[in-house]
Amino acid sequence: MATHLDIAAPKIFATLDQSKGVFSVRELEEIFRDSRHEWDLPDRTRVSRWLEYLQTKGSLRKLTLQAKGYTPLIRYVWGGVSAYRLAALIWRGAYLSHGSAVFLHGLTDDIPKTVYVNREQSPKPTPSGGLTQERLDMAFSRPQRSSAYVLTVDDFRIVMLSGKNTGRLEVGEIPDPSAESRLLPVTRLERTLIDIVVRPAYAGGVTRLVDAFHGAAPRVSVPVLVATLRQLGYIYPYHQALGFLLERAGVDPTQLGPLRELGMEFDFHLAHGMRERDYDPSWRLFFPKGL
Repeated sequence: MATHLDIAAPKIFATLDQSKGVFSVRELEEIFRDSRHEWDLPDRTRVSRWLEYLQTKGSLRKLTLQAKGYTPLIRYVWGGVSAYRLAALIWRGAYLSHGSAVFLHGLTDDIPKTVYVNREQSPKPTPSGGLTQERLDMAFSRPQRSSAYVLTVDDFRIVMLSGKNTGRLEVGEIPDPSAESRLLPVTRLERTLIDIVVRPAYAGGVTRLVDAFHGAAPRVSVPVLVATLRQLGYIYPYHQALGFLLERAGVDPTQLGPLRELGMEFDFHLAHGMRERDYDPSWRLFFPKGL
């Protein structure tokens, strides 16, 4: 004999088919409360029974996501969801960035197995104290810190980054490679180039950085790049690294004037902890030998 849930199943499944596909239990409870009368479910129907039904008769899966040293995350997935979509929707307001944005913008031929997702921190006060050459050299003499928050899902790694608060500056949408009708939140091209210069390790290292800039060169807007960099407000002169890489990628040097106009007061470093290095006097930049 058909139950109320059996009768309502086509409407319930249709609602979830049109949803984002990844939920916390609280979000599922909200959907249940908001839609139960539209589905003609009696008031006595419990949300726990509804969840059980979706897992046994529908395509709802419960995932327990664990990063070493962190509290497990419980998420529910409806239907087929790519690793990119899962990563982007684990945390509300998060977006794909760094190496994942490089891939989604078509700047690499590699199919990565690590997904980078940025969950911005709350606003912080601007650091006090000015920049000196000594402080800059000391900071870049050490290895760059990396996130320890790494989730494993099937054969993918999802790395959660706690980026500085930008109000989702230059974040747009790109079709999901696994389902083009679905859009993924991701940093736009110029923001992506800045992000991977700031954290090369999250794009596969300096060599991959060079490849990404070659792919981006025909499409990049230097004015947008400069405007975005100004809004991000970094203390380090990342414009010197950006100019160096864009020039190496074949961008007409006359187009790079807005980057040079930001000034070159210091010698800068393309990467942290370089042992053997060369120097480009035009951009006042140290870079790995043989790059």
